[in-house]
Amino acid sequence: MSQGLIDAQNGRAPDARHSGLTRRTFLKFGVSVGAAAGGGLLLGFSFSAAGQPAPGAKSVVSGDGNEAPQEGVFQPNAFVQIDRAGKVTLVIPKVEMGQGVYTSIPMLIAEELEVPLDSVTVAHAPPNEALFADPLLGGQLTGGSTSIRYAWEPMRRAGATARVLLVTAAAQQWQVDPAACHAESGQVKHAASSRSIAYGDLVEAAAKLPAPQNVPLKDPKDFKLVGTQAKRIDSPEKVDGTAVFGLDVRLPGMKYAAIVNCPVFGGTLASVDDTVAKKVPGVTQVVKLDNAVAVIGDHTWAAKRGASALVLTWNEGKGADLQMQHLIDDLANAAKRDGAVARKEGDIDRAFKDAKTRVDSVYQQPFLAHATMEPVNCTVHVRADACDVWVGTQVPTRAVDAAKRVTGLPAEKITIHNHLLGGGFGRRLETDFIANALLIGKQVDAPVKVTYSREEDIQHDMYRPYYYDAISAGLDANGKPVAWKHRIVGSSVMARFAPPAFKNGLDPDAVEVAADLPYDLPNQLVDYVRQEPRDIPTAFWRGVGPTRGTFVVESFIDELAVQAKIDPATYRRNLLGKTPRALNVLDVATKAANWGSAPPQGQGRGISVMHAFGSFFSIVADVSVDNGEVAVNRIVCAVDCGMVVNPNTVEAQIQGGIIFAITAALYGEVTIKDGRVEQSNFTDYRMLRLSQTPPIDVHIVKSTEAPGGIGEPGTAALAPALTNAIYAATGKRLKQLPVGRQLHTA
Repeated sequence: MSQGLIDAQNGRAPDARHSGLTRRTFLKFGVSVGAAAGGGLLLGFSFSAAGQPAPGAKSVVSGDGNEAPQEGVFQPNAFVQIDRAGKVTLVIPKVEMGQGVYTSIPMLIAEELEVPLDSVTVAHAPPNEALFADPLLGGQLTGGSTSIRYAWEPMRRAGATARVLLVTAAAQQWQVDPAACHAESGQVKHAASSRSIAYGDLVEAAAKLPAPQNVPLKDPKDFKLVGTQAKRIDSPEKVDGTAVFGLDVRLPGMKYAAIVNCPVFGGTLASVDDTVAKKVPGVTQVVKLDNAVAVIGDHTWAAKRGASALVLTWNEGKGADLQMQHLIDDLANAAKRDGAVARKEGDIDRAFKDAKTRVDSVYQQPFLAHATMEPVNCTVHVRADACDVWVGTQVPTRAVDAAKRVTGLPAEKITIHNHLLGGGFGRRLETDFIANALLIGKQVDAPVKVTYSREEDIQHDMYRPYYYDAISAGLDANGKPVAWKHRIVGSSVMARFAPPAFKNGLDPDAVEVAADLPYDLPNQLVDYVRQEPRDIPTAFWRGVGPTRGTFVVESFIDELAVQAKIDPATYRRNLLGKTPRALNVLDVATKAANWGSAPPQGQGRGISVMHAFGSFFSIVADVSVDNGEVAVNRIVCAVDCGMVVNPNTVEAQIQGGIIFAITAALYGEVTIKDGRVEQSNFTDYRMLRLSQTPPIDVHIVKSTEAPGGIGEPGTAALAPALTNAIYAATGKRLKQLPVGRQLHTA
């Protein structure tokens, strides 16, 4: 894989429209510095008054953040700890699900603190909204590609403040001017006298000093660590198997549960014959819930065999009559209604009336499952007076809330042990599986691990919504759009997940990208119609709103280019004059992909441009199509994500996101028949194979802008480049995903 570093051209400072932080609310950061006789210095940024105690953190990557503080380390309410040995421990406010935050966030603190990265250890943050909330998301959760955007300044400032305190303490000890001292590799040095002292020997004195105000941060030209290709801190534990994921939890006396959920959405349990199940060796108990049954065993195999032996009768209800076409018809009918306005500029009616040509299209995108490599699981131990939960979750405080609801216990009696996630993608933003585990655990007199089989996972997921988009454009005599109307119809995840964000009928996530295009379009109307898919639960999915919005917008832009008989890259270039960063990534991607050359016979080349998550992307895809089968031959991606913390992470996240998106675009869909999900495993919910994975060339544009997000943009920008390439190869415009189904039925 190649990676280029290209100087940004004609960049501009982010503003309300182009910062990637629209519809987000910033909270003010506070600095707290504390000391104790134990001899440790701690400082960091919090969202609460100083002096509130924060739970301790274990100094290993697999720790869950709930252990007692280490002796000799003072830890009231912050992220950074320094002990007498000079070891820096960072309690990470974000969860690690493969995106690399357990390396990139420590890099920020280590840069300003002047310590080697290998001297930093990390731990999971415990649930604490006051201390660990992300102001970009309004809570303690990991998602939306915000981790580095959130951490960029406060984590650096925490390190810089610590460094200043340590330097001041050393200077006072030596009775010299602090300006004559400097920090380097975990030491404070005084060049004039050739003296040096380790951080660990300074923490007690430094902790007694008043906190400095407005500590300057390094000029990026002076960075030593940020921007370098650092090795992942968590890789050794993941390689040698000592890293603990939720599925790895083992407890004394623990039982294992296999769950069988009602196959019909909205259905309930009528009866269960567990006679045979209870005879399976190792089965100890059968637990009934309103809409599920769990078999409890001494080991997973016993529980699984017992679950297979159950004879179940369900009250399927009206949901048993639900078919996929019913849901599509609901959306099509809803599209006839006016929606909540997300953007309105100019006189749209007159613009269409004056247009030389009108183009109308309807795009559809299917339900998608998350299909995380680690199936959802949760281990609980529910007692009369307390409850422990071991889980990998993107929302630790919501896990506490789920436990409060199910057990009736107060928060102080509930302990969440958070672990590494074997894939999140939005699935672990939900707590449905945690609540089910707790309901089961209330009936089991021991710790119990509840694991969903792959079939239960896929058929009882919370799905990326099915979206239906009606989009129109009016073109002038030169083929330039002078009128643009886009109606988005689908479920509102935001209305359920974050009700305050759903205002006046508008879901800000559903219209993201669509309501904030990088293109210069004089007359626009973008609106949203909420249409819930009856009893089917919906949730965020990697790339969230920009994934669905970019597919529609960039596919339609290609349609307009064809209508105008203009090269698709040139057509976009003509509309990007007011967004130079988007124009630049387009130029970088097309140059790297050799856009102007003709692809081989039977192949096609397609392109997309996207501004989302505070980053700018352009992707060029080369494909071949043979008898309805698509082979992706090469992907070229140019990205301007502002300042880069770890190029290795950026490249890996783009590659992973693109592979995730190719899988979804080619094969991904969840369909409903008789109220049931038809797909059940990787046999019919296909994954891209290693042999099908194309070379992915990532070109990172060098930029001085503040960091943008990187975990999801690759997923969001890929699909239209792929389908545009298919059009170039076949002349077939695919307006409905997945690609495989459409090509075989076209």
